[in-house]
Amino acid sequence: MNEWNNINTDGFQTAVQAENEATLQRYVAGVMRKVYGKMTLGLLATAITSFLVLSSPALMNVLFSNMAIMWILFAAELGMVIYLSARIEKLSTGTATALFYAYSILNGLMLTPIFLVYTGASIAMTFAITAGTFGAMTIFGYVTRQDLSKLGSFLFMALLGLIVCVVINMFMHNSMFDLLISGAGVLIFVGLTAWDTQAIKRMSAEADPSMMGKVATMGALTLYLDFINLFLYLLRFFGSRD
Repeated sequence: MNEWNNINTDGFQTAVQAENEATLQRYVAGVMRKVYGKMTLGLLATAITSFLVLSSPALMNVLFSNMAIMWILFAAELGMVIYLSARIEKLSTGTATALFYAYSILNGLMLTPIFLVYTGASIAMTFAITAGTFGAMTIFGYVTRQDLSKLGSFLFMALLGLIVCVVINMFMHNSMFDLLISGAGVLIFVGLTAWDTQAIKRMSAEADPSMMGKVATMGALTLYLDFINLFLYLLRFFGSRD
């Protein structure tokens, strides 16, 4: 009888654990859907903003004839990312989401010049390549059982090195060095896409349910930045200039 009771108890505990795990997986999947949904809307806001600016020569002239304005926009973008990252726990979900979309719109203003440099066909092709690469890596980051945390430390250091190299080449104007930087940039953001996806998934599982909206917003911002940077570095390889 005791053995039978032990079997029943073990079976019940196993069933409860399985149900709890399934519930957690559904919860995490719900958060990730919100992440991808917000990220997609952010990309749409960026694309629509660039299109509207392109369709207004007067606005183009105001924005891009004065470098001071571009520096102000850049500073505003950087400030938004820093503020959102530092204050996410104290901001309301609505405010955090609004800041993310505001950042997406500002980024649309900053990215408009690429439509003047590269052909529309090459931009569309590069976007498709970026979407495919990003999709593959974010799926890998979500489903893999490998711990990518060590990879994250390496990628962060590589990203710092990449930024230093970009700054140096702003003065050198070396085309071969620029090509190497672009290749490194692609590899770094391919890796970051997988690592960030796993980190967001882990954060979703560990965060309090009341933080669900904020986690989704920060996750969307993180993956949005991965996508945009991957797109820009790939564009250096596949973009055809007008």
